[in-house]
Amino acid sequence: MNASPPVETLRAPLAVEFPFTRSLGPVQSAFLTGLRHRTVLGVRTADREVLVPPVEYDPRTADEIRDLVEVAATGTVTTWAWNPSPRRFQPLDTPFAWVLVRLDGADTALLHALDAPGPDHVRTGMRVRIRWAEERTGAITDIACFEPDEGDRPQQGGQDAQVAPHEGRFDDMVTLLTVPARLDYTYTPGRAPTDYLTALADHRTVGERCPACRKVYVPPRGACPTCGVATAEQVEVGPRGTVTTFCIVNIKAKNLDIEVPYVYAHIALDGADLALHGRIAGIPYDQVRMGLRVEPVWSEGGRYPDHYRPTDEPDADYDVYKELI
Repeated sequence: MNASPPVETLRAPLAVEFPFTRSLGPVQSAFLTGLRHRTVLGVRTADREVLVPPVEYDPRTADEIRDLVEVAATGTVTTWAWNPSPRRFQPLDTPFAWVLVRLDGADTALLHALDAPGPDHVRTGMRVRIRWAEERTGAITDIACFEPDEGDRPQQGGQDAQVAPHEGRFDDMVTLLTVPARLDYTYTPGRAPTDYLTALADHRTVGERCPACRKVYVPPRGACPTCGVATAEQVEVGPRGTVTTFCIVNIKAKNLDIEVPYVYAHIALDGADLALHGRIAGIPYDQVRMGLRVEPVWSEGGRYPDHYRPTDEPDADYDVYKELI
């Protein structure tokens, strides 16, 4: 009996990225605009606590708060953790400490990076000061990092002595903030997805049948999501299928060279008991409909279908695919 050839271990770098833009209220707008002007603002509660970074509602009473005050650019480390291997997009590209710093005049601590030669140079209670970024845009990154401060501790006299009232008004107020959200990782599929992807490169679509409920799942995951039992029996499905439901995309995605609007659909391949995702092309977007019969189109050298296009078949009856919506 001949041994099966070893299966290639598939790996691919993947990035999940979803930057979004949010509008700022008067407090956050003043805080971020202030950073652009090298000014750190906090907000004072009815109990005279100064919160930095500022919030719009008292965390204890939920009352709206708008009493802005300016605090110092120096402060004290309340706690810290050493970061020996900085990652991309972190404040510094050399080892640094994450620190919580209570700025002089504030009652809460601000999280940021401390530029220090090593963990032996960081301690709770050490004095630090802000190092401002050379180019400031009205974001938390306008604080490049903190650095050790050998100056004197603030004069005694209570926190009120360290703050000054501020109207929160600047030229060209920052009113919108784009927040990046990104996760980079390396994806390694298991046996069932590897078989599925390998077959796609050969212009075939294979699923796996559950030995208990007999449903065929595409793409396969190696186990039935309903019965919870392992699946191993491969079943070739398609290549044609039926659009069960769809959406019209009107916002162009970053790094995706597809003109909007376009249609993204759930497609139930013939012989499958689970609909998969696919883009519909070769038909005006406003003519795509539930029940439309489609077939895959591979680009030259592609390992998976580039899109699905209509066939010349009549639309499928609703009763045929209603359980797959």
